[in-house]
Amino acid sequence: MSILVTGASGTVGMQIVQRLASSGVEVKALVRAPGKTALPSGVAEVVGDMSNVSSMRAALSSVRTLFLLNAVVPDEVTQALVTLNLARDAGIERIVYLSVIHADLYTNVPHFTGKHTVERMIQSLDMPATILRPAYFIQNDERIKSVVESHGIYPMPIGHAGVNMVDVRDIADTAAAELLARHRASDALPGRTLEVVGPEALTGESVARIWSEALQREIRYAGDDLDGFEQQLAGNGPDWMAYDMRLMMAGIQRHGMRADDNAVDELSKMLGRPLRTYRDAVHEMLGSSE
Repeated sequence: MSILVTGASGTVGMQIVQRLASSGVEVKALVRAPGKTALPSGVAEVVGDMSNVSSMRAALSSVRTLFLLNAVVPDEVTQALVTLNLARDAGIERIVYLSVIHADLYTNVPHFTGKHTVERMIQSLDMPATILRPAYFIQNDERIKSVVESHGIYPMPIGHAGVNMVDVRDIADTAAAELLARHRASDALPGRTLEVVGPEALTGESVARIWSEALQREIRYAGDDLDGFEQQLAGNGPDWMAYDMRLMMAGIQRHGMRADDNAVDELSKMLGRPLRTYRDAVHEMLGSSE
């Protein structure tokens, strides 16, 4: 019996696959196109699409443990609910689901409310699962490194409420640990929810200061302009996604993405080390070290 990782070709999914590959368990990686994803030795490629029921039925056969991650797409909720129903039909009782922090608070943000809907299905059907709720990914900011360096501004309108940005490697480490714990347990473990966060609450100004220190010149926070943020995204992708991201940033400005009091200590204890910091990630992005 195997662990099936969905979203295996993505940033988080691939890192989870890499961690599981050396764990001694049978691992399957769900990909949409055959032969295009470089998988670690011993990991089986499974071609499927969460919009295609027959392919998912086949993918879930001989699976004991499921990691469910699906992309922000218009039918995200349908894909997730169909996959969970098929997993239930297949008798799978060991699940780790990648949601998002404050999924129940950002009620007007489509992909947040979609993930909260999936959480509620898991809970209402009493499915044995770990729900991971990560904050904003530090690695999202790799996309704006050239803007910071070229224009001297940090352009992400994250505001002043505070965001415990998390390194995707810490997400992958947490997910892999939960998957292996569930997979190796003699019986299905009870459900639980974990906030997956970074060690400090960051603001637009504090992030700009970190970039200033790393580049040894002044970097300014560009401010809270959501109109310009949406327009920039819409110029490089679907307008529905640009609006979804605008609503998310408005929520971040209003509510923040702050960890519960015990979340950082709980994660550090679980991983056996301190959580990775934004400052360290910036130096890695710049190809330097402190």
